Amino acid sequence: MKVVIMEDLGVSKQALDELKKPLEAKGCQFFDYQRTTDTAVLIEQAKDADAMILANMPMPAEVINACDNLKFIDIAFTGVDHVAMDAARAKKIDVSNATGYSNEAVAELAIGLAVGLMRKIPQTETRCRNGETKAGLVGGEIKGRKIGIIGLGNIGKRSAELFHAFGAEILACSRSVHNDYPEYITQVTMDQLLEESDIVVLHCPLNDSTRGMIGKAQLEKMKKSAYLINLARGPVVVAKELADALNQDVIAGAAIDVFDKEPPLDASEPLLNAKNTILTPHIAFASDESMQLRAQIIMDNLEAWMNGSPVNVVK
Repeated sequence: MKVVIMEDLGVSKQALDELKKPLEAKGCQFFDYQRTTDTAVLIEQAKDADAMILANMPMPAEVINACDNLKFIDIAFTGVDHVAMDAARAKKIDVSNATGYSNEAVAELAIGLAVGLMRKIPQTETRCRNGETKAGLVGGEIKGRKIGIIGLGNIGKRSAELFHAFGAEILACSRSVHNDYPEYITQVTMDQLLEESDIVVLHCPLNDSTRGMIGKAQLEKMKKSAYLINLARGPVVVAKELADALNQDVIAGAAIDVFDKEPPLDASEPLLNAKNTILTPHIAFASDESMQLRAQIIMDNLEAWMNGSPVNVVK
């Protein structure tokens, strides 16, 4: 069985080789490639593969349709909007993802970015490096604030748990009502969450209902003192309208880890010139621990599929 790994999985070669060994003993041959967006190259690499492993690199329908032997796509990521799922479904290709691998990493970054925004860390660091003081830049604490979490899946619930530990009040909204949430989470409407929250954290998936969900109208419902943190997907937020809201003091600031395209960003990205922002190049999912867990999940997915009992299946 030929298995193509289409990009670096974020673990050492030694660690990956150890994870491959049990599957190689079962007849898998692994072929490792470097990330590319060249469709012709992708087709050449994967055209006779039985299984494909990739993380968050785009995988267009043209490539999937050209792979006649392909039976399984193993996505080392939670979201799958970067893969042409319609093409995979049409060819009856099984697809699994690595759900759960980054719950801790993403939730912890939400806390870090919230502290960074509220304590004005980027601005005060610049002051310090320039030989200046904190005058006029004294920030606030998370304790006693209202944290609004949009998306109450496993990551959203873990973020809620961490913010609760800081002494915050937790509001949440989700596309479905959850009955297994802790008592400290109050589920509210989107409008109520936007109007009452001091920090709004996005943990929702990207789909037809969430694309462009946060734009001018929603930002204007937020408090002028409120912050937005996007750890979901870039297109959930209308970037130009968020940049305008920041520059016009509609809200106090934002921390953005995801954009309409994967970094490196074009100079035309509107958020690059928005004030009171912390921008990170899609790091939320990536920690040493999460990368190791992700690689293990991916190999477990592959083995389960080979055994005829796929897990982490994406429909």
